[in-house]
Amino acid sequence: MTKLTNAMAAIMTLIALIWAADALRMVGIAVYTEQYIALLLAFAFPLIYLTLPARRTIAPVLEDDDDHDPIQRDVPWYDVAAAGLGCVLSLYVVLRFPDLSQMTATRPLEGLIPAIVMICLVLEGVRRSSGTIIALVVVSALVLAFVGHLLPTSISGRKILPDHFAYFLLWDSTAILGPVLTIVTTIVVSFVFFGTVLFKTGGAAFFTDASASLMGRYRGGQAKISIMGSSLFGTISGSVVANVVTTGVVTIPMMKKAGFRAQLAGAIEAVASTGGQLLPPVMGVTAFLMAEFLQVQFAAVALAALVPALLFYVALFIQADLEAARANMRGLDPSEIPDGRKLLKVGWYFPIPFVVLIVVLFVLKYRPETAALLATASIFATVLIFGFRGKRPSLAQWFFIFRDTGLKVLDILMVAAAAGIVIATLNYTGLGFGLTLAMVHLSGGSLVALLAISAVACIILGMGMPTTGVYILLATLIAPALIQMGVEPMAAHLFILYFGCLSMITPPVAIGAFAAANIARADPLATGFEAVRFGWAVFVIPFLFVMSPSLLLQGPAGLIAFDIATAVAGVAMGSVGVIGYGLRRLGLVARALHLVASLCLLMPLKDVAWGGTANAVGIALGLAILGWQVFGPSVPGRARLRSGTEGPR
Repeated sequence: MTKLTNAMAAIMTLIALIWAADALRMVGIAVYTEQYIALLLAFAFPLIYLTLPARRTIAPVLEDDDDHDPIQRDVPWYDVAAAGLGCVLSLYVVLRFPDLSQMTATRPLEGLIPAIVMICLVLEGVRRSSGTIIALVVVSALVLAFVGHLLPTSISGRKILPDHFAYFLLWDSTAILGPVLTIVTTIVVSFVFFGTVLFKTGGAAFFTDASASLMGRYRGGQAKISIMGSSLFGTISGSVVANVVTTGVVTIPMMKKAGFRAQLAGAIEAVASTGGQLLPPVMGVTAFLMAEFLQVQFAAVALAALVPALLFYVALFIQADLEAARANMRGLDPSEIPDGRKLLKVGWYFPIPFVVLIVVLFVLKYRPETAALLATASIFATVLIFGFRGKRPSLAQWFFIFRDTGLKVLDILMVAAAAGIVIATLNYTGLGFGLTLAMVHLSGGSLVALLAISAVACIILGMGMPTTGVYILLATLIAPALIQMGVEPMAAHLFILYFGCLSMITPPVAIGAFAAANIARADPLATGFEAVRFGWAVFVIPFLFVMSPSLLLQGPAGLIAFDIATAVAGVAMGSVGVIGYGLRRLGLVARALHLVASLCLLMPLKDVAWGGTANAVGIALGLAILGWQVFGPSVPGRARLRSGTEGPR
């Protein structure tokens, strides 16, 4: 059984890459996209039911665990039956889709029965892979489809017949086998493969060592290594938990050894790993999905997301530095810092794939999946020629790369299929417009209230879900209401992405923080609340770019430059107020003044009536506070800073 599931996962990845490379068309084979998707599901369903138990108690596959056995239990007969049924039905769809997709008016039993069974398999598959919450959301959507016509007229949908609807969900090209699964099975799989190849061939070690070489000598360097390394890994991995368990096993013990409290060390790693999903160019693959939803070029998404992500990481670096200063920490011992020259000598080629990716996407403007394949090919070539520290992947390791890619995308495939059900339900019944209208009414017509409601809804709906799945669901349910209220579409979609990701660090179900707490041996709930405190900026930044599109690089250059400068200053002042340390330890009044100055500086200049006045007050107050810290009466914290015992800044 283990050999079978390993082979199926590897073959599924290979099929997806062949499709992404457009190899079938090159040899003259023409098939429907829906047939290709169904073929992948013929492998995905058995893998879901054979590797994921009905009750999730198995640890996830680690990035460097080539010998991991995905089956850690006796597979019960009903899982074997479900696996076989899912495989057979998917292959049936492959063979019959051209004919049965044309019979939605007559709905023959040979198409209706497979549709009902497939819907049930998707529901249980998404429950096993992504949790009960997303399954309940899909079930709620299905129930709403049948009772939606009973709702008040202003938000009601049309009455539907069960057999019509069930047949539609499988055989129509806008439902389960629709655009969402199309994107996932082409773009997402290609980039997951790219990330797996990069880090299995030594990229994880190279970027961790590079972060240590660049940041290790500074105070709090251990935390800065975590922030930098996790951002680099996270933008490719597409999974906060995978990021935490891969880089955290190195960075969290390093931070604890330096003097960071256990829950703070876990929180820093969790927040930094979450931020990797928001950092261009890849953004954990979500940027490509966003481009498809918005029908814009990928470059537009990456460019818009750049400044908010940089603001987030500016806040993290400042806070890590201030935490270290407050605790009088030093950087790494010189003997623990990797030699940058030696590191470049053995791994100088690892940045090449990113160069290839950026050039192919932004300059040549190729399709995202083509860019991912070309970037992967560049890794393959350089690793075969040079190796990393004298090692080259064996044939067995390449097989595990294909296998691990297949296993990693299972949850995304199931979420995409489930999202197809939700999207089809909202469109087929007309309830999508009603849901948007209900949210607008609930907010009382206030944009700020709607943003607050949407933020809470995003955090709740995103609990326990992978980043890509979070975005797909929220783009369907929440984003339309924001756009209806006049929010620019790009800002609306980035807003839901930010707050969807924040579910990873927000209690009570903060799986990113909990994974980090497990490594740090800290209390999970305390680590979650510490992550919220340390990552405060990411809760504020989405409101800023919704109110001020200049932070998405939209508008006059002068306004963009001014708003970015005041936003950076505001984030810095806020970080000092949250940590309680600047150039010296701060009392409650000084911290409050820093937070007031931060709030004033963060106000948009143009889009808030009193924004200019607030900015002026913030600048004046900030300069006054800075002057007081520099020239005010000396305190022990300041004396230590001047004596240099805290290590380099």
